[in-house]
Amino acid sequence: MLSKLPPITAPYNVSVRDRSFGVFRSSFGRKNMVLGNLGKRVSGPVRVGGGEVAREVHAPAKEVMKGLRLGGLTEDGLSYKEKFVIRCYEVGINKTATIETIANLLQEVGGNHAQGVGFSTDGFATTTTMRKLHLIWVTARMHIEVYRYPAWSDVIEIETWVQGDGKIGTRRDWILKDYANGEVIGRATSKWVMMNEDTRRLQKVSDDVREEYLVYCPRTLRLAFPEPNNTSLKKITKLEDPAEHSRLGLVPRRSDLDMNKHVNNVTYIGWALESIPPEIIDTHELQAITLDYRRECQQDDIVDSLTSLEPLDNPTLSDLTYSNGSSVPKKDGQDLMRFLHLLRSSGNGLEINRCRTQWRKKSAKR
Repeated sequence: MLSKLPPITAPYNVSVRDRSFGVFRSSFGRKNMVLGNLGKRVSGPVRVGGGEVAREVHAPAKEVMKGLRLGGLTEDGLSYKEKFVIRCYEVGINKTATIETIANLLQEVGGNHAQGVGFSTDGFATTTTMRKLHLIWVTARMHIEVYRYPAWSDVIEIETWVQGDGKIGTRRDWILKDYANGEVIGRATSKWVMMNEDTRRLQKVSDDVREEYLVYCPRTLRLAFPEPNNTSLKKITKLEDPAEHSRLGLVPRRSDLDMNKHVNNVTYIGWALESIPPEIIDTHELQAITLDYRRECQQDDIVDSLTSLEPLDNPTLSDLTYSNGSSVPKKDGQDLMRFLHLLRSSGNGLEINRCRTQWRKKSAKR
C-alpha cells in the first residue's frame, strides 16, 4: 500500500517557460510541473502533495488540449502531423496494432487537423458556410495499406492533408511512419462527399465552401499513392450470392455509434472481417483494405457479412501495382490472397458497404 506523503509547501516563482514542450521551470532551474502549453504564467506559492492549494490557475480547455496533444500543423500550414504511442488495448492476436486501431488513428488525426485549422468540432469538420446551409462531410471511400504493423509501445507519426476532388467531394490522404527511424509503414487515402444533413442528399461543393478549405490544402496535387495504376481507386465488384463465407445477424452496439448517432466508419471494417475464414486469420495478416460506403447504418439495423475469394480473372485487378511496389500475382497462392466482402441489411438486402481485402502470409513469430 502506498504511504501517504505529508503536504509540502514550496514557493514557485515560475519565470522561464519552455514553449516547445510546455514545461515550466522554476528560478532554481528544476522542472516543477508539466502543465502543457497553457498560455498562462504561474507564480506564487503552490502547495503540492496534499492539503489546500494556495492559488489555482485554470487555463481554457482548448489550450490544455493543445499542450497535451503531440501534433500540430506543419511549417507551411498545409498538412498536419501527430505522434501516437500504441497502447496495450490497441494490440490484437498478432501482438501488433489491429487494422481497426490504424483506422481509428487515421480518423483521430483527421479530426485534429480539422480542429487545428479552425473548423468546427461538431464531428463533421464543417466550415462556416457549411454550418449555415446544414451541410456535412460523409465518407464515400477509404483505402488503407499497411506494410508493417506497429507493436505495443511503438511510436508512430501520421501526416495528413486535404485536397479538392471533383464537384461534390474532397480527398484526405495519410502517411504513417515509424517515428524511431522514419520508415513508411503505411499509407491511406479517402474520398468524402458533401451531404445535406436534413435531406440526406448529396450536394455540390460551392465556390464559397471550396475557398474556405482550399487555403489549407497543398498548392499542387499531392497523393499518398502517386504510383500509376495503383489499387486505391479501383472499382470493387459486387459480391453475388451465394457467398462462400458469411456471418449473419450482426447488431450494432451502443459503443459502435459515433457522436452523430450513426455506426462509426471503423465498425464496418470489423464487420467485414467477421466472415473471413479462421484459417486465413491464423496464417495471414491484412495488407490492404478498400471500403465503399453506400448506405448509412443505424443502431436498429441488423447486418449480414458476406465474403468470397476474389475471382482470378477479375479485370479490375489485372496488371495492377500495389503502392509498396509489389506486383499483384497472376493467381492466388499461399502467400497472397484477396477477398470480396459485402455488408447488407438483413431485412431488405440493401447494400451497406462493399469491401476488398488483400492478405499476406504472416512472417515468423515475433
